[in-house]
Amino acid sequence: MERSERFYKICNTLRKGKSVPISALQPLLGEVSAATCKRDILYLQDHFNAPIEYHPASRGWRFRPGAEEFEMPGLWFTPSEAQALITLQQLLSNIQPGLLGPHLRPIQTRISKLLEKQDQTVNEVQRRIRILQQNARIVSSQYFELVSHALLARKRLRVTHYNRERDETTDREISPQRLVYYRDNWYLDAYCHLRSQLRTFSLDTLQAVRVLDNRTVKNIADARLDKALGRSYGIFGGAPTQTAVLRFTPTRARWVAREQWHPRQQCRFEDGYYLLEIPYADDRELLMDILKHGAEVEVLAPKNLRARVREMLGDALENYKK
Repeated sequence: MERSERFYKICNTLRKGKSVPISALQPLLGEVSAATCKRDILYLQDHFNAPIEYHPASRGWRFRPGAEEFEMPGLWFTPSEAQALITLQQLLSNIQPGLLGPHLRPIQTRISKLLEKQDQTVNEVQRRIRILQQNARIVSSQYFELVSHALLARKRLRVTHYNRERDETTDREISPQRLVYYRDNWYLDAYCHLRSQLRTFSLDTLQAVRVLDNRTVKNIADARLDKALGRSYGIFGGAPTQTAVLRFTPTRARWVAREQWHPRQQCRFEDGYYLLEIPYADDRELLMDILKHGAEVEVLAPKNLRARVREMLGDALENYKK
């Protein structure tokens, strides 16, 4: 056990108010010698002003009565806690390289200093943990910072938004509500003052962002956000209007039965096949996810979704007849 972790264990044990002899502390500290345990206690007294005293009657060490709230000064973690934070930083930095790095790097440096053999620990985390992204779209780090600042400071934004489907650009004033990281990309749920509706904007479609310091933000309750934007399948779902019923082959069911497509999905096995029911309003993402399973899935309902899949499969087949 590292010395810093032994300090943490000693304080955490003595904080309970009971007098603890050296012999009882030793097993908690990794079976160190009695001399090492006493040196740690004296170090805590001398260097951190820890309110630890020897109680002759019980022949043990304790926090002075009334001083149990003592905390180690500054940012203090055990090596395992600090390592977990470095791991978290590595995970976040891989979400999109460079997006959060400038803000997280100083924190990583401070945490690393708490670890003995810190370089080895940080390098090992970076070597052993990787996140591979397939469809991430590039977001301007400047725009991300402005959006996140306005979101947390509760300020309106003036944005220039590009609509890929219609190939058009509009200027909008929006009240940001929450950031969502979904399928390797960032989205912003916001109240659009131009449309007077809740909308979801992909951050990579923002071509200009300006924080409006003098405009009051319109706050939307979480329950309303979830009802309007979170109840249907896909990021652009809206309130559900239909339910898709999908039947997967027994082979494909080995994978799909362990997946959660939607929090409110219904599922069951029937004659070896796996039936999945999903609420949806906008079928764009649902169609993509159905088609990627090819012949291993069949749309049973509704009829319009089944017809749309059949049409798209027919169009794809035409590409291979030439």
